[in-house]
Amino acid sequence: MASAIEIDAVRRALQLARRGPRGLNPQVGAVILSPDGGVLAEGFHRGAGTPHAEVDALSQLAPGAARGTTAVVTLEPCNHTGRTGPCAQALIDAGVARVVYALDDPTDAAAGGAERLRGAGVDVESGVDAVAALELISDWMALQRTGRPHVTVKWAQSLDGRAAAADGTSQWITGPAARRDVHVRRAHADAIVVGTGTVRADDPALTARADNGSLLETQPTPVIIGESETAPDAAVRRHPRAPLFYATHDLPAVLADLAEQGVQRVFVEGGPTLASAFVRAGLADELLVYVAPVLLGGSRLAVGDVGVSTIDEARRLAVASLENLGDDLLIVARPVSTRETEGPHASPEPSRAHDGTAAAEPARATARENEGDA
Repeated sequence: MASAIEIDAVRRALQLARRGPRGLNPQVGAVILSPDGGVLAEGFHRGAGTPHAEVDALSQLAPGAARGTTAVVTLEPCNHTGRTGPCAQALIDAGVARVVYALDDPTDAAAGGAERLRGAGVDVESGVDAVAALELISDWMALQRTGRPHVTVKWAQSLDGRAAAADGTSQWITGPAARRDVHVRRAHADAIVVGTGTVRADDPALTARADNGSLLETQPTPVIIGESETAPDAAVRRHPRAPLFYATHDLPAVLADLAEQGVQRVFVEGGPTLASAFVRAGLADELLVYVAPVLLGGSRLAVGDVGVSTIDEARRLAVASLENLGDDLLIVARPVSTRETEGPHASPEPSRAHDGTAAAEPARATARENEGDA
């Protein structure tokens, strides 16, 4: 059983893990404790190709100084050789006597570190604060299972389901509290996705901002989908993160490419056409619908064709939460059949031009350029 000191060390390791980037590898933290429980070293994983958390912590100690110590880690020490060697073996070679970790490694390639440690005579304790560790890397784990990022599709609408008035104006359907909530959620995403139509019509900055207009600490990478060119002076080109341009309508291919770049969570905010395309393709894991108590009428619906021609084909959703935001209502809903039960979405490489120009190779037309405001 883990001691109180070791439990505290796991919590500290979780804090350290959050310093590392979200990406191709999970966020992992490590603490090395002396036999009497003092902290000798701390480490965390700084990104693909860099030392893993355990090795990062061990590197701060003099040769032989780790002998007889306890290594506390948020994730089971890996048991494979990739860009770096197996952490389980590094701990064994360093003479670590005990390993305490929170969560078993979920991947076939890296799992087995605990067994390797025990085989070498190291005392191993697992499952300490596993719930917190799972929460930390849940998006990364979902990416491993499905092969694509988690997708949240957001839109704002009037009570009668319109995204804009008859003349196309839409700022602002919702109030300040709802808009504030959107910016917070943008900051929690790795990428924010819109269509070229939205960029052309609204020239959005796609940044996550505070009430005073200042940028929040974390920013999503802007992703522009569509074959139309983006103007050289578009606001999105001044984003703190370099935007990615996908001259394609093949949404699974875009998501596959984003996954290869370590994007774990995508926030789709591109307007009715793009939102409908993600829903129609079965790629929306979560819907955020901001409903304002106003009536607009007209034909500018918040959602277009989602592939439903008869009531039996209706896309059933489970409402996860309802929240009042000022005068507005936020509905969070998820498909009854989630992507975790459907498996990964295999897809070819997208036709992409990162400079914003159209790519030469045509892609399958599964989404059309967006029209109107998000």
